[in-house]
This record gives sequence, C-alpha cells and structure tokens, in this order.
Amino acid sequence: MAERKIFAGARVRRVRMSMGLTQSAMADGLGISPSYLNLIERNQRPLTVQLLLKLSAAYKVDLDMLQGEGNGLAAQLREVFSEPLLSGEIPGDQEIIEVAEAAPNAALGVVKLYRAYREQAARLTDLADMLAQEGHQTSVAGARLPMDEVREQLERRQNFFAGIEDAAEQFVERLGASEDVASGLRSWLKAEHGIAVRTLPVHAMPNLRRRYDRHTMRLFLSERMSPFDRTRELAMEVALLALGKEISIELDALSLSTGEARRIARFELARYAAHALMMPYGPFLTASQRVQYDIDVLRSRFNVSFEQVANRLTSLARPGAAGIPWFLLELDHAGNAIRRAGAQGYPKAAFGGQCPKLGIHSAFAQPGQVLAEAVEMPDGSTFLTVSRTVEAPQAAFGERLRRTAILLGCELPLAADTVYGPAVAAASARVLAGAACRLCERQGCLARAEPPLTRPLGLDEMVAGLSAFDFQ
Repeated sequence: MAERKIFAGARVRRVRMSMGLTQSAMADGLGISPSYLNLIERNQRPLTVQLLLKLSAAYKVDLDMLQGEGNGLAAQLREVFSEPLLSGEIPGDQEIIEVAEAAPNAALGVVKLYRAYREQAARLTDLADMLAQEGHQTSVAGARLPMDEVREQLERRQNFFAGIEDAAEQFVERLGASEDVASGLRSWLKAEHGIAVRTLPVHAMPNLRRRYDRHTMRLFLSERMSPFDRTRELAMEVALLALGKEISIELDALSLSTGEARRIARFELARYAAHALMMPYGPFLTASQRVQYDIDVLRSRFNVSFEQVANRLTSLARPGAAGIPWFLLELDHAGNAIRRAGAQGYPKAAFGGQCPKLGIHSAFAQPGQVLAEAVEMPDGSTFLTVSRTVEAPQAAFGERLRRTAILLGCELPLAADTVYGPAVAAASARVLAGAACRLCERQGCLARAEPPLTRPLGLDEMVAGLSAFDFQ
C-alpha cells in the first residue's frame, strides 16, 4: 500500500517555535539535517512515518495534530466562506484545506473574526427589532441570501394576493363542482394539456416530491407525500399553467433584486395559488366563520391537512370580506424559522416568536395535540396562540422523521370568535412571554437563554437569581 504523504510544515514550525528551538537543534533531535527540516517546514518535503514517531517520542507531539485537515480548521473555514459576502471567493475545498494546512494561526484568526462578525450582526438585528417596537425604522441589514430577501418581503406584507384569489375562484367555478379536488385537477390537466398524473414509488423518486416530464407529458408525484401534500403538488402544477399570468403580475410587484430570488418567490406564489384552488376564498371564509375557525373541522371539510388550513387562514384579508387576522410561525426542532406570514404581515416587533415559553416549543413533546394558550407580552399586549406539530413527507426505514410545529396567533380579544376561546378563558393564567430573550426584560425568568441588550448584567457574588443571566 502506498504511504500517505503528510505535509505539515506550518505545524512543525509552530511546535519548534513554542519550544524555543532553532532548526539546527530540532534537526539534531530528529536525526536529520537542518536543510531537510527547512524543506519540511516549507512543505517541500513530506513527513515520513519515522519522523512522525520521532516527533512524538522526542517532543511529546500529538500525532493527530500533525494530520487531518488543519486540525478541524478546514471545516470551520468552510463555514466562513459559505457567508454570502464571500460567495464565490473560494472555488473548492482544496484551497481551504491548503490555507488551513499552511497557515493555521492565520486561519484561526479568520474564524474568530467571522464569529465576532456574526455575533455583532445578530446584535444589530435584535437592536433593529427593539427600535421597531418603539416605532423607529432602521436600515440596519446584513448580507442576505435570496431566500432571506424573499422571506423578508413576504413577512412584511399581507399574506393576500388579490389577483391570484380572483383568478383561482374563477378557475374553480369553470372546473365545476367536485367533492374530490384532486380528481378535478387531474381531469383538467389531461383534458386541457394532455398531461397524465402518476404516483411513483420511493425507489423511482428517492429525492423528489414532484417532477414533470415534458417529453412524455406526465406529472410524477412521490408516494412519500401524504394524499394532502400530493394534492397540493398537483394544484401547484395546475396553478403554474392556469394562473401563470396572475402569478407573474404579483411576482413583479415584489420588486426582488435577483433572478434566484424571483424563482424562489415564484415557487411561494404557486404554493399560495395551490391553497387558493384547494380552499376557494369565499367557501373557505364562510366555513371558517361558521365553525369558529376550528382547524380540525376545516381540514376534514376541505380534505386538506392541518398545515394547509393554518396557512390558508392567514390569507383571509380580502377588503370587505376578511376573517380574523391570523399570523403564522413554523419552526423545526432546532428553533429554525421555516415560515412566517400574516393577514396583516407577521408581527415580529410585537410578538417575535422566539420565546422558549411559547406553546410551539411544547408541541414537540405532544405530537398531534392542539395547544391553545393566552400569551401576554411585556408591553401588556395579549395574543391567542394555537400550536400543533405537523409531519413532513414519510421517512423511509432508518431515516429520522422530520417534524415541524406551527403556531397560529391572533389578538386575544378576537379569541371569543373562535372555538379555542372558552378553553383559553378558563385557563388559570396567561403565558408571560417576550419577543426574544435579548429584547425581554422580565425578571426571574426560568427560560431565559440570553441577557437583554438594554440592561447591564447583575454580577453579584453574594446573590444568585433564578436565571443564569440576571440583570440590574
């Protein structure tokens, strides 16, 4: 077997200098010439197995430190160069590995600087949120990915697109009455475009939800999806064909800066249009008001999922025919925000959604259960929140199931118009939450994960509070 070559000149030099040795002294200890050691330190000669063993024996050097990709630095540098500001600067992993190998101290400095930059960016974001609560608009913004730009645009505005809604209702009327939306959409695709729809097994579509084959005029859907999600994928394909003009008009109105952002937004608008086809505005609003926004009843009536009803409720904002102005937050196990939307925009400044005491986090411990709570914010504003977990496409054996949780919210006085109002009114206490730990000044909070930006820490060796981040 060929011997693996190890070039670790920078690390050998660092070992030598940390011990205060000259090249001649270290070369003598290793039994090699100073000129050969000089070549090793300049990565012009590899370290042999014999030299590795001598380094370990003579200078107590950890062999793992002299091998691998910069002692873990390469992985950290990959994170640095994944930053949008540096996108495209490093074409591949090899150059990152070379930097980590040749200049580990400089690489570590870059990593530390990047982490400080990310921390300051997070603090600036929190500060901007805090100022927004006080009515001050700021232009503080970091580098954004196209996905960030799209999300920011959609979160700020109403989750209502009048052109798409009108076109979807007219399309459903032309389609005719049918209890099975999926069958009606399949028939339309076949009759109008000659497209046949097939559901394929996992081995045929291991990594895709939907694929349209233009050559054979067939639309393939993965069996890993639930029947509700398959219907939505089918409706998205129909929406792109039948409502393409209206989707393009709404897309242009968003004024996105890049082509990639436009493609992402087009997908989101097609998803919105699919919900409009599956749950037409007029019938859905009427049904919602009659059943007092009972999500489980609505999902059964329209043969859709909990997640689809929750998203649709946030779009009931038609002038003169509006429902309760719900807002929605979807998180994964790690607390990453998957989606934010609202009939009046997502109330990030007033509600936030990052407080660990919210029911959306408790929902993961009670999968499938609907949790309704009254939440009170530090400024006295109150909200009704309805939380529940939702399932992703079916995982194969051996795969870990991906589960997210959804929180629907509205102002608490509106809870009386919902089926959840009596349960919330009967609760003994409200959940005392905050927008986020860095913006919340509640004293003695057991759930606090970070100190507030606005108050100095209470560093008193004689007193220990309930939180690890007590403040004055």
